[in-house]
Amino acid sequence: MKKILIIASLILIGIFGSKNKNSTEVIIPDEAIRFRVIAASNSVEDQNNKIKVRDALQKDITSLLENSHDVSTTRSLLKNNVNRFEGVVSRTLLENKEDDLFQVHYGLNYFPEKKYKGVTYKEGYYESLVVTLGEGKGENWWCVLFPPLCLLEAEETNTNAVEYKFFVQDLITKYFG
Repeated sequence: MKKILIIASLILIGIFGSKNKNSTEVIIPDEAIRFRVIAASNSVEDQNNKIKVRDALQKDITSLLENSHDVSTTRSLLKNNVNRFEGVVSRTLLENKEDDLFQVHYGLNYFPEKKYKGVTYKEGYYESLVVTLGEGKGENWWCVLFPPLCLLEAEETNTNAVEYKFFVQDLITKYFG
């Protein structure tokens, strides 16, 4: 219970602290699991492939994690389904007449610094599911699988109007009461 209160407090500090012009950092809990798709290059075709792979995997992962409400279950499901994710990526690329090599890795993976909607996420090694298409030299896309920020966003029809803080508020209610 104490751990839950600490995490909830950190999230709330991040929400309210991000309104301060000097504070742009929201703290993602240590238990967070990220998801990243890296394009082969920055060509329009490779970026489109990245989006198609991302969409197919988000749909599959959303279904897989539908009843997962804790990090341990989420972690086990992700670890035990890497082959499944490889199949999704392979089918998606074949459907789009692409034969690029790819790699799917679950574990500690490097993430560069990213700014999203005024929030800066620090670079570092994070527990994550990472899909690298081709040589992985293109722009990437990433989100947080647990707590399920990107899965909530994937369910939204107009993601441009969605604010990060609303996801966090929904998660506090759903996972922490």
